[in-house]
Amino acid sequence: MKDLQDLEITRDYNVSLDRLWSAVTRPEQIAQWLGPEGTRLERCDVDFSQLGPYTCVMIGLDSGNRFEVSGQVTHVQPPEDGSGSVGFTWAWHDDQDQRGHESHVTFSVQPTDTGARLILTHRGLASEEQSLSHESGWLSTLSKLDKLLT
Repeated sequence: MKDLQDLEITRDYNVSLDRLWSAVTRPEQIAQWLGPEGTRLERCDVDFSQLGPYTCVMIGLDSGNRFEVSGQVTHVQPPEDGSGSVGFTWAWHDDQDQRGHESHVTFSVQPTDTGARLILTHRGLASEEQSLSHESGWLSTLSKLDKLLT
């Protein structure tokens, strides 16, 4: 079996730690930024503030293609004493609605001198190609979060 791939992306925001935590865990906030630019959320049953399943369906604005991802929230550690994190499994569905390779995403938040930092880690991607594709998707997605938080 090939070595699994990991990626990490760090963003600093000039917002409070609580504001960043809400943006990455609360359903009404997540719905405003989750998914790469050029997609819209058709359905987003995501609440990263509690353990349990989630599902999100994105539609490509130009192509009309449907992309479904689902998984389980594996841990929630609110930033009560400084840093916090939420982790969840991640698997895309194919055209027959079968879940593919499962990886794991963590959003970690921590205070900085000027606000708060988000560290996104995506571990266990099946190939370098998947890692590069997910990195591109996450960078595009985080651009939407950047806009929400400015």
